[in-house]
Amino acid sequence: MQVTEDGEGAKMAYDLKIEIPNEPGALERVAAAVSDAGVNIAAATCTGPAEIAELHILVPHAEPVKHALAISNLAVTGEREVVVVEAHDIPGELADMARKVAHAGINIDLLYVATRNRVVFGAEDLDGLRAALGA
Repeated sequence: MQVTEDGEGAKMAYDLKIEIPNEPGALERVAAAVSDAGVNIAAATCTGPAEIAELHILVPHAEPVKHALAISNLAVTGEREVVVVEAHDIPGELADMARKVAHAGINIDLLYVATRNRVVFGAEDLDGLRAALGA
């Protein structure tokens, strides 16, 4: 397990929450707007069997995405910095990461998998989460 880094330390990554109509074409409108902003979506997850779905996307830059979505009449309803950790694609890897976070007394309140075998973690105590995961 390795925290995603560049030469300056841990990279910033943002989870953006977007409430979208649960209908055909809704995801396409979001993906097109983000693409038009020149930003890559590194991960996405969507839940919501009701009329409104909650879409989470992982992006390196929040401001251009929020601007592009606003132009498309879509709004970011939540934004937060998250910790992204590179993981091996082997049994027990997530359990090991979760154990470290649990032993640090940190509650994980967001989790999903990103491209290139990375795991996205969110917690109220972001500094504690970074410390527990070795950032």
